Amino acid sequence: MFDFRPILFVVGLLLCGLAVAMILPAIVDAAVGHPDWQVFFSAAAVTLFVGVSLVLVTRGANRTIGVRQAFMLTTVAWITVAAFAALPFAFAALDLSYADAFYEAMSGITTTGGTVIVGLDAAPPGILLWRALLQWLGGIGIIVLAVAVLPVLRVGGMQVFRTEGRDTTEKVLPRAALIAASVWAIYVALTFACTVAYWAGGMGGFDAVTHAMTTVATGGFSTSDASLGKFSTPFIDGTAIVFMISGSLPFPLYIQALRGRPTALWRDRQVQTFAAALALLIVVTGLLLWQHSDYSLPAALRHAALNITSIVTTTGYTTHPYDTWGAFAATIFFVAIFIGGCTGSTTGGLKIFRFQVLYAAATTQLWRMLHPHGVFLPYFNRRPVGDDVITSVMSFFFLYILAFAALAAGLATLGLDFVTAVSSAASAIANVGPGIGPVVGPAGTFAPLPDAAKWLLSAGMLLGRLELFTVMILLAPSFWRH
Repeated sequence: MFDFRPILFVVGLLLCGLAVAMILPAIVDAAVGHPDWQVFFSAAAVTLFVGVSLVLVTRGANRTIGVRQAFMLTTVAWITVAAFAALPFAFAALDLSYADAFYEAMSGITTTGGTVIVGLDAAPPGILLWRALLQWLGGIGIIVLAVAVLPVLRVGGMQVFRTEGRDTTEKVLPRAALIAASVWAIYVALTFACTVAYWAGGMGGFDAVTHAMTTVATGGFSTSDASLGKFSTPFIDGTAIVFMISGSLPFPLYIQALRGRPTALWRDRQVQTFAAALALLIVVTGLLLWQHSDYSLPAALRHAALNITSIVTTTGYTTHPYDTWGAFAATIFFVAIFIGGCTGSTTGGLKIFRFQVLYAAATTQLWRMLHPHGVFLPYFNRRPVGDDVITSVMSFFFLYILAFAALAAGLATLGLDFVTAVSSAASAIANVGPGIGPVVGPAGTFAPLPDAAKWLLSAGMLLGRLELFTVMILLAPSFWRH
């Protein structure tokens, strides 16, 4: 029989950690005299009770996590954490239904950044800190998932990042713990540096801390309805761009750089392609904005750089309603939603390496057609790519498009207009946040959508964050057979 005890044990530990995290916003609210500290304290007590109960009930079980259990654990962990993280949103003085609260929590833990809360400028500080904490903690979880778990599970072509011998073991969790320990110091250091830079640029201490958390996590939650536009200055925009890009690069390469290979980042083909694509989109969009507005060329490039970087890195910060920059610019932003950053980072989207693998496979096929007797191999990052990786990436693309189409169709059946349905589906499955149009665009929120749409979008965010296969495999009957 399938042994659920190791899964419940790990979920219990995660809930205990989540309960401890809830104490921080409780302290903040208590310090300013806001009554929501009681909400966070009560939610922490409930979460801790459930977490400790799960740990105690399963304490004598075998704690080895196999491949099948790892598939189950990733999905169950994200859903459970989101369900309990939603409690403060549901019971705080925000007038949110549980569907709203779950959507906000799922958006936070998956670092998507879509929100249903209106009036952030007047929201209690505990809620604002909780939103930032969720994205920051979600960012750590995403990195561990991308570089320790998914390569072993052979999800969506991620096996290309396996090291020798890693794929022979089924003990997923210990490796994840080792990688988390290595990444933690770098993640904290980037967050601290971003906080200092924001504070030096004129942000208040609280705003600097919360925005640093969501910038490095490429999440995009802000403390203002105007997003980063409230604080927009050349220095603040530049800081956001630098650290959004920092969060979009492979964290394993940071570790290599610190271990004596300082050129590891710049020599990586995935990083080079990401930088080139980002620069091209910024220049094209900046020129379009310059031609169709009163901005000077430097100002147009600055605004384009901030907003394009935010969307490509799936952060979701905005400073201007970019969907009003013309049809061509709006199209560029819609396409940019799907790109994403590098694997092993906090970003969502399709990821740069998958485009590179498909490009290598396509060009190789063309050469084979031109020279039938030649021998041509696809390469990624100067290494040959196996057929299993190409098949996995192609399957991922197919499922990604299928899931996006199904999600958009489902939203349309709930009464959403075409632009809102399509852009909401895209932003959810790519974990971006804002979409296109007057309802869910950079100047709007997801609050007007019906509860059923928010549940659908929450499922879309989970699918996108866990790389589709991890969730969909649980629906296969053969997965449950002994």
